[in-house]
Amino acid sequence: MSEALMSTYARTNLAFERGEGPYLYTADGRRYLDFGSGIAVTALGHSHPHLVKAIQEQAAKLWHVSNLFQIPEQEKLAQRLVEHSFADKAFFCNSGAEANEGAVKIARKYFSAKGQPEKYRVITFDGAFHGRTLAMLAATNNKKYLEGFGPVVEGFDHVPLNDLKALKAAITPETAAVMIEPIQGEGGIRAVPTETLRAIRQICDEHKLLLILDEVQTGMGRTGKLFAYEWAGITPDIMTLAKGLGGGFPVGAILTTDEACSGIKPGTHGTTFGGNVMAMTAGNAVLDVMLEPGFFDGVQKRSSYFRQQLAMLADRYPEVIEEVRGQGFLLAVKSKCVNSDFQAAIRDEHVLGVTASDNTVRLLPPLTIPEKDLAEGIQRIEAACQKLQAKAQKDAAGEAA
Repeated sequence: MSEALMSTYARTNLAFERGEGPYLYTADGRRYLDFGSGIAVTALGHSHPHLVKAIQEQAAKLWHVSNLFQIPEQEKLAQRLVEHSFADKAFFCNSGAEANEGAVKIARKYFSAKGQPEKYRVITFDGAFHGRTLAMLAATNNKKYLEGFGPVVEGFDHVPLNDLKALKAAITPETAAVMIEPIQGEGGIRAVPTETLRAIRQICDEHKLLLILDEVQTGMGRTGKLFAYEWAGITPDIMTLAKGLGGGFPVGAILTTDEACSGIKPGTHGTTFGGNVMAMTAGNAVLDVMLEPGFFDGVQKRSSYFRQQLAMLADRYPEVIEEVRGQGFLLAVKSKCVNSDFQAAIRDEHVLGVTASDNTVRLLPPLTIPEKDLAEGIQRIEAACQKLQAKAQKDAAGEAA
């Protein structure tokens, strides 16, 4: 790794030259199944022809003009997202953390504009991950990420996940909103049960709070529907998106009801790069594919097959796999060995995964992956499990001796 790069990541000694569909290729021709998808970003796989064509054509015409002017591509993407969600309005930014930061600003401004500026606090949940900005680190409340960055940003209260009693107890006259991921990603693919999400919606209604859903990782088809909240039959007041929205091109979004964003006027929030022509072109191209008839039926069918096959591996290798979690193509294996060892073992078999909390490794194939490539992935993961189980048994025999 270049000494010129800041040491923010412990990078794997592996670099890729090109990608095609669910595969990545090194310069010397080694092929890897990408079950990380750039941390749930390349939703259509690598070099998807429709996405490539749209971006190439736009790149030859116009990249950026700023939000001082009308941007037809932005208006188009906003309208499509609104039409296929609960929302009335959309705001575009550059990342998930920026979207979450903006969502909190919108919630606070809502109450301030109504003459209740004291309502500014947001309740979040243990195990959450909302981004790396100072405010979102406070929302996340992970000591590992907070240490060394000075005073923690004020305004966030934290309760255990799936503890409705604790949630109710945390509500005060200063509470403005509840922010939650339908499935915690970095937290280890921990799902919030449907009945709990419905109860949280009801609690917000009863206390006149805004519900913010962080769908940065769960949104854009990752769970088998366009948005994860659809499974619970509820709607948020504000929702954040990023990752899969641009298929690999950086873009984030905040979707909101008219009521929730009623405090936002010209000058109260903004962005230089957000909603630029290239990002909007990417987002529209991604939606072109995802909104095709039968797309999500296919995602649900193939992801169900993948999860079933992983569950069978868990049965066959109980000394390696403790649990398979998740929904759609947002899955994780909780390992009985150290998760980084499991990640390394499948990487040795040319399958890429992403570690997360609670000793898990996320498996996030592109939504477009054919079943035959999932089957190949299962074979490779099984080969890794065989080696890990043999090592576990050898270690156990050594300890017994």
